[in-house]
Amino acid sequence: MGKGLFVTGTGTDVGKTYVTALMVKKLKDAGLSAGYYKAAISGAGSIGESDAGYVKKVSGINQPDEMLVSYLYETAVSPHLAAKLEGNPVDLNKVREDYMQVLNAYDYVTVEGSGGIVCPIRCDDEQEIFLEDIIKMLKLPVVIAADAGLGTINSVVLTAEYLKNHGIEAVGVILNHYGGGVMQEDNARMIESITGLSVFASVGEGDMEFDIEAKALISFYS
Repeated sequence: MGKGLFVTGTGTDVGKTYVTALMVKKLKDAGLSAGYYKAAISGAGSIGESDAGYVKKVSGINQPDEMLVSYLYETAVSPHLAAKLEGNPVDLNKVREDYMQVLNAYDYVTVEGSGGIVCPIRCDDEQEIFLEDIIKMLKLPVVIAADAGLGTINSVVLTAEYLKNHGIEAVGVILNHYGGGVMQEDNARMIESITGLSVFASVGEGDMEFDIEAKALISFYS
């Protein structure tokens, strides 16, 4: 059985899918057995048009489309609302079963979250499911993907504190849109100082490689 790692963003549009794709690509290019999984995706009419399709294309993995994601919603809203509108709510048992299928097929599975850490996945008369419920059920450590620019200290610290207060292990931070310079370098230092987490990798505009070795990256998978 393989190992997994969960990627959450500090919010929408920080580049979480892009970061996830480069993580999977790093492992695949190193000759490792790399897989991907996402419980719910909204705002796409097909797998190919979705975050999962993007990750598959960028990383070069050959994982079957039907193993990439459990729930695909066309409506571009939060998964819980998309599920209400389209009548197909997330079932945790299916999420667990689908994830285990991927975990049994690949040695290192990168699991992508939806939006930020406080993302409702299902909220109806029968059940309430939040992103953290999926993380806890799958017993995954978490990497925080964040934008490197102004405001990221607050966003990362709040995300890290939420994870800590809800009993979820955060293992590090990846900064996207990283160009260096006084402010971004200070952002990384302050994030490490306040949270105690390592900013273990950064990604610049248009980068197709991580500045971290695959051997170091897989140390975060559990």
